[in-house]
Amino acid sequence: MAKIAYILLCHKDPAGIIAQAERLTAAGDYIAIHFDARARREDYDRIRSALAENRSVAFAKKRRKCGWGEWSLVDATLQAVQAAVDSFPRATHFYMLSGDCMPIKSAEYAHDFLDRDEVDYIESFDFFRSDWIKTGIKDERLIYRHWFNERTQKWLFYSSMTLQEKFGLQRQIPEDLAIQIGSQWWCLRRRTVEWVLDFCRKRRDVMRFFQTTWIPDETFFQTLVRHLVPQDEIRTRTLTFLMFTDYGMPVTFYNDHYNLLISQDYLFARKISPEAAELKTRLGDLYNSEGEIFPISNEGRSLFKFLTGRGRIGRRFAPRFWETEASLGRERTLLIVTCKKWHVAKRLVEQARQVAGIAAVDYLFNESSTPVPDLGGIQTTVEKRTRHRRALVRMLFDYWNTDKLILCIDPANLDLIQDFFADKSTVRLLEVECEFTDEYLLGHARRVGLAGASTPVETLERLLPTIRYDVKFESDRLRDADFENFHRMRQSGTVEENIGTLAAFFGIPKDQAKRIAETHYLFVD
Repeated sequence: MAKIAYILLCHKDPAGIIAQAERLTAAGDYIAIHFDARARREDYDRIRSALAENRSVAFAKKRRKCGWGEWSLVDATLQAVQAAVDSFPRATHFYMLSGDCMPIKSAEYAHDFLDRDEVDYIESFDFFRSDWIKTGIKDERLIYRHWFNERTQKWLFYSSMTLQEKFGLQRQIPEDLAIQIGSQWWCLRRRTVEWVLDFCRKRRDVMRFFQTTWIPDETFFQTLVRHLVPQDEIRTRTLTFLMFTDYGMPVTFYNDHYNLLISQDYLFARKISPEAAELKTRLGDLYNSEGEIFPISNEGRSLFKFLTGRGRIGRRFAPRFWETEASLGRERTLLIVTCKKWHVAKRLVEQARQVAGIAAVDYLFNESSTPVPDLGGIQTTVEKRTRHRRALVRMLFDYWNTDKLILCIDPANLDLIQDFFADKSTVRLLEVECEFTDEYLLGHARRVGLAGASTPVETLERLLPTIRYDVKFESDRLRDADFENFHRMRQSGTVEENIGTLAAFFGIPKDQAKRIAETHYLFVD
């Protein structure tokens, strides 16, 4: 059975560190602690004194003064790893933690999880080809030598790099290494850790190289593990659940995140708020529990993106427009059908094709699978279609040799609708207003990844009002836009009411509109 040696890097909260160590070792695991040399000596002494009798706790022999982005973090990790290897010969896995991490599964679950496959868990993506680095310097992290800290010595950091660039002092990356990058929160097998330590002793050239790279905790272990371990024995993922905001800051978890956290496909999570005492207590008790079953829904990231986006798109900050293109043509009429229930809009449009013979395309800008004729490549992806939307629609008019065309567009795409209304052509908009049951909205949440089959009931209950309001908000935005030629067809409306709406929107006789309105399965889910 797996026995884990946790590698804990920390610099504050001695009481929390003591509690973490006692909690993890009570389940039969081990912990090796590196406490930052910059921290208060009395805090370190308090930790050592409290854990002195615990044989499952070890301390790094040397304490390093750590700085964000510096080699000192890797050095501190190696010190703790060496202490764990020396002190715990029965440890099968070594798991990196910080003081802000907490378990989100039981020790029983964690051990069973690690026993399933004989692999290492570490993010490791190609440094130069991947887009793992979103902002800031990239190649400069490696090809220049960094002796100063960018956060605390900004002027020296950038002046040093500028001088190296000016005098052509770029250096070569060790030829036999393909540099990788990824999260510093890994879980490695004992054999892998011993290989890494042996490599460090033998390859001083590699050690010297990484010692002056920038943010080496995201590249050092990631590169060495790929160099030492067969590819089929590596899972390119972390077992620690963490998220970042749009601004690159880590998301912090609080007391009300318990159900969300335990349903994610991870063993630990960071960052847990220092004030989340209730959450820490519940997660601490969970780790030493037995017989717990964890339904995995794994919707955390998509749910976070959805909820945080509610205050931005079309509200606080409008999305940027793509380039505008030539007119569709003054003599042409574009009919836009917008409906949140896509299957309803598709049925309506299909009836218009059959009854009135109007050319139509379904959700052209929402579904990549929407059938579109070959127009020379402009139609190949949703991104291309959206970027060149007027040119694409103009080509569709030409392809079918028509002056009237129907498009389906999701009501969330208000910017697209507004752009078409700004055209010189005649544009009409039909909003198909549907009724939404709780069951349908929850099904929608699962289809778009906001919830999974195992999402806790409490999470769904909290999510449901937000989704319902989101649908209403999109409809309100359409009305507030004050479009000319705006029509509304309601599921709750009578056939007679909808006949007039459809006749005016499509520009067809009422007998044809009646055949469309009487489609008995139009609003069936």
